[in-house]
Amino acid sequence: MNKPAHHRPAPGLLAAGCLIGLSLAMPARAANEDLLKPLPPALQELYTGSTDNLKPSAYDDFKLPPKPWKWCHSESYQGNPWRVAVTKELQRLVDGYKAKGLISSFEVSNSNNDASQQIAQIRAFIDKKCTIITSIAGSSTGLNDAIEAAYKAGIPFVTQTGSVTSPYAINVDQNYVRWGADMAQAIVDELGNKGNVLMVAGIPGQPIDALERQGANSVFSKSGVKIVRTVNGNWTANVTKSVVLQALATSPQKIDAVWTSGSEVRVIAEDFAQAHRPQPLITGSLTGDMLGYWKEHPDLRFSGTALGPSWMAQTLFRVGVRILEGQQPRVGTMMTPLPVVKQADLGKWYRSCMTPASTSIFPIAPSDPMPDSLMDAYFRKPAPVEGYSYADTPDPCAAQ
Repeated sequence: MNKPAHHRPAPGLLAAGCLIGLSLAMPARAANEDLLKPLPPALQELYTGSTDNLKPSAYDDFKLPPKPWKWCHSESYQGNPWRVAVTKELQRLVDGYKAKGLISSFEVSNSNNDASQQIAQIRAFIDKKCTIITSIAGSSTGLNDAIEAAYKAGIPFVTQTGSVTSPYAINVDQNYVRWGADMAQAIVDELGNKGNVLMVAGIPGQPIDALERQGANSVFSKSGVKIVRTVNGNWTANVTKSVVLQALATSPQKIDAVWTSGSEVRVIAEDFAQAHRPQPLITGSLTGDMLGYWKEHPDLRFSGTALGPSWMAQTLFRVGVRILEGQQPRVGTMMTPLPVVKQADLGKWYRSCMTPASTSIFPIAPSDPMPDSLMDAYFRKPAPVEGYSYADTPDPCAAQ
């Protein structure tokens, strides 16, 4: 994940002390790790502690569909600006292909965190004979039957930001166990292995939330840091604001850091200011409103990553196109790096259009976090995606 050299792999990924579980898991893990051997070290490193569910690709002999393609996108949630920005960028990329006659239509569904609804929407896409279904899945296991049905209908199913366990999907994802652990380790290191932490988790039941918390707890449980409260902010500003203020009102002890994985850093910082509490170190994902708040309040302390919606949509689109063109993925889950952002980096990411109100502005990485040189290694027959250039990523300030 473009992690610093001193990164500590997340411990505790197997059940502690369970010798039977260990003996059963080891052969499967070894076989899974064999799938990584053709990949370069830069990609293999992204799977640290996260190979248990790695599977071979189900698309080695995929029959190429004729163009123009019908692109369908199954969303599980559109209730925050990040998710909306992913869909907007995916729409822009698809529109570019529509202009060239390569894609005929683009349809989006949103289940609003209802797995049953998302299943029904996926099956409706199958009935409509979509050429491909891309998705941010609301469940790691609940969609598997629908995904298999899509596969049997000749429709690739490609996820982003939250893997599914189906062998019939291609997951484009990040190592969330490791990300959760990295942010926890940054807190432990900065606090000198002591102090109090408030955990602001995401949406209960979401695959990403479970993985991030697993990674964080693997570090905190072996440290001198104490978790004083855990609340769910649902990765949504108004929910996060409410639960953090409630936690501060009922937690009189000093809170030295807030572990969170979402885009609500600015909201959390405002809550501490409103409660007249000292600003803690806050982890999370870099956003325009957070950078705007930091510019006005330099006491904000941050450590995290740039989980940018633009390049998340771009990697999803590029992998989907490559599959449709028969480039033959090597593995069922393609891990992608996350740009690390520390306090000293904030000035490099800040732009003049960013204010505390810039909730729909997301900074873009200076260079493509997933360049073709890395993505090519995931395919047996790699070729560049026609018309794609990271340089065409819209300026986050252009529409302001």
